Order: sequence, then structure tokens, then C-alpha cells
Amino acid sequence: MDLRDLYEEIILDHNRNPRNYPRHPDGTNRRAEGHNPLCGDQVTVNLVVDGDRIVDVGFEGNGCAISTASASLMTEAVKGMSVADAEALFERLHALLTDEHPVDPETIGKLSVLGGVKDYPMRVKCATLAWHTLHAALANAGDPVTTE
Repeated sequence: MDLRDLYEEIILDHNRNPRNYPRHPDGTNRRAEGHNPLCGDQVTVNLVVDGDRIVDVGFEGNGCAISTASASLMTEAVKGMSVADAEALFERLHALLTDEHPVDPETIGKLSVLGGVKDYPMRVKCATLAWHTLHAALANAGDPVTTE
């Protein structure tokens, strides 16, 4: 199986069966909303943060397959992480998708399949929406996030 097939398989699986969706975990103490006006994707990220650790995470909303799959993959990746590690993962994923600087795929594990989105530049915002929303929730920012 080549990387493109793996990308498509994982995106389709997480879109059909999103993890941690729809989910508003008990004890949610950080939350943010995000919107991609270009295609209409909307996501709300709900977090339970205890000290510096993300104890639980869920998301709600609607969007395209890439947006939903990215949010699903994100929730699996950050649950149990420290806030600092989740922020660092956000930075590495964003760099991977936007080519800001080279990223070793090993540093982001199975999230590296999202790198396939680079082949579809109009979809990068779909893939990063949940991540920007997570970033806002971790910062306890009150304003909705937009990809524009």
C-alpha cells in the first residue's frame, strides 16, 4: 500500500467513524469554536484540562471529510498530553501542512498521513481548522477561530 492509499484509507475511516465525536466531556473547562468560511466547516473543541494535562477531549460540529478526520485524529493524539506537548504538536502539524519548515514525519506519528492534504492546497484550511480551534481552547481564548 502506498502513502496516498494509506492517506485515503485513514481519512475515510476517521470521517465515517470519528473518535471522540460528538462529545462534550464531563468537566469540560476549556472550549473554543472554529469556522472555515470558505467551505462552511464548523467545529467546537471541548477539553478537560487538569493542571498542565489534557485529561479528556471531544469535538462537535460538521464539515467535510478532511475536517472531520483531522479533528478525530487530533483528539486521539492529544488526549493525555501535556498542554505544552499538544501546542508543540500543533506547531509541527501546521508546519507540515504549510511547508513553513521541514518536519520529520516521525515526530508526529500517524498524523503524518495528513501531509497528503498538501496535494490539495484548498483543503489545508479544512485539515487545520480543528487544530487552530484546539490552540484557541488551550489558550482559553474567547473569540471564535476562523481560517480566514
